[in-house]
Amino acid sequence: MSSKRTAFATLLGVAALALFADPVLAQGYDSTTEALIQSLNTQLLYMAIPITVLVEGILIYTVWKYRNNDDPKPTKENRRLEISWTIATALVLLVVGYASYGVMANEYVSQASGEIEPADSNAVTVDVYGQKYLWEFNYTGQNVTTTGTLVLPKGQDVILRITSRDWLHSFHVPELGLKQDALPGQYETIKTKPTETGTYQLYCAEYCGVGHSKMLGEVRVVSQQEYQNWLDEQQGNSSS
Repeated sequence: MSSKRTAFATLLGVAALALFADPVLAQGYDSTTEALIQSLNTQLLYMAIPITVLVEGILIYTVWKYRNNDDPKPTKENRRLEISWTIATALVLLVVGYASYGVMANEYVSQASGEIEPADSNAVTVDVYGQKYLWEFNYTGQNVTTTGTLVLPKGQDVILRITSRDWLHSFHVPELGLKQDALPGQYETIKTKPTETGTYQLYCAEYCGVGHSKMLGEVRVVSQQEYQNWLDEQQGNSSS
C-alpha cells in the first residue's frame, strides 16, 4: 500500500503546488494579456510534467517487472486503488479549472461581444476595422484615423473594438497575446495594457482571400509622452 499512498500523495502535492503557485505577472512580458496567458501555461506545465513522469514511470516499471511473464493473470479488482485514482484525477481537474477560470475570466483576457462603451474613461479606445486587405484604426474621441500601424501608449489600458467591413478577418498580435475574429456588422471587444515599448507584427489569422498573406500591420508601443506627441501631430495633420 505504500506505493499507492506515495502516488496519491504525489498527485495531491502537484495539485497543491499549482493551486498556490504565485499568480503575479512575471516581468519581461510585453502586455498584461500575454503575461496572464503565459502564467496559466506555466502553472499547467508544473502540473503536467510530474504527472507525466509518474504515469510513465509506473508504465515502464510494470513492463520491466513482468517482461518475462509468460503466463499473465487477469487484473484483480482493487477498489481502494480505483477510488484513490478517481479522487486524485478529480482534484487535478478542479485545480486546472480553478486556475483556468482565474485567467480566462480576467478583464485583460476575456472578450465581450457587442458595441460596448468602455467604463474606463482613462483607457485608450480604438475601433479596429478589417477589410480586404488592410487594417484601419479609428481612435475614439481623438479625430485620428490611421491605416496599417496602431500606435499605443505603454502602461495604459487599451480597449480595442474589432469589426469587419466586408467578411471574416482575425486580428492577431502574437507577442502581445491578442487574437480576436473581426466579424461583419458585429463588434468584439478586447482589453489589454502594453508593458514594454517596441514594434509588434499584426497578422490577419483568418484566410480572407487572395490578398490574405499581405494583410499585415504593426502595433507600435511608445512612451506616454511620445504617444501624446504623436496624437497632437496626427490631429494637426487632419485639421490642416
